[in-house]
Amino acid sequence: MARQTRQRILDTSLAMFNVQGEPNVTTNHIADELEISPGNLYYHFRNKDDIIEQLFQRYEERMDSALLAPEGRLPNLEDIWLQLHLVFECIWEYRFLYRDLVDILSRNRHLRMRFSRILKRAAGNATGVMRGLVQAGVMRASAAEIEGTATNILVLATFWLNYASVRGDKDEQEAIRLGIVQVMMLVAPFMRDEERLHLNTLTKAYLR
Repeated sequence: MARQTRQRILDTSLAMFNVQGEPNVTTNHIADELEISPGNLYYHFRNKDDIIEQLFQRYEERMDSALLAPEGRLPNLEDIWLQLHLVFECIWEYRFLYRDLVDILSRNRHLRMRFSRILKRAAGNATGVMRGLVQAGVMRASAAEIEGTATNILVLATFWLNYASVRGDKDEQEAIRLGIVQVMMLVAPFMRDEERLHLNTLTKAYLR
């Protein structure tokens, strides 16, 4: 029963943070939503930052899983597309972290270090995938171009939801789809003509 209550607190907190923004939600709001006493909530979590840390743990595990590269073979265009889906779905599920990223990380040095680790792993993953595409003859790019593109991909993915919000996009799931396409457009100039045509076909089908 206690484990179920703890899980309900995390699930409800995530939903409320995502909809209302983490700074606008207090532990009392969460307790009211769950129809439990604040004391019951504090039995499971010391404070709101404790809840955020536990949610970050779930986010970190999900992102680590999304960043797994194909084993035993070189990557292809569909691999990148699938991986971007998994990464952006994770960003969407934990979108409050990205919307309030600077504020949350400025309050918690431990989370800042963990998020930095995720960024480093994502950069290594993007670099490795693009190197694999070069080896497979799918794209042509120098080491410096690969490194620069990997950084651009991380910047775009990390701040895409904020950009879409400032731009006034109302449909955030559509914004996620557009974010995936924008990442692919960063890689497109380095692809061979055949793969660029294939990418164009995939993009049109994806945005329908």
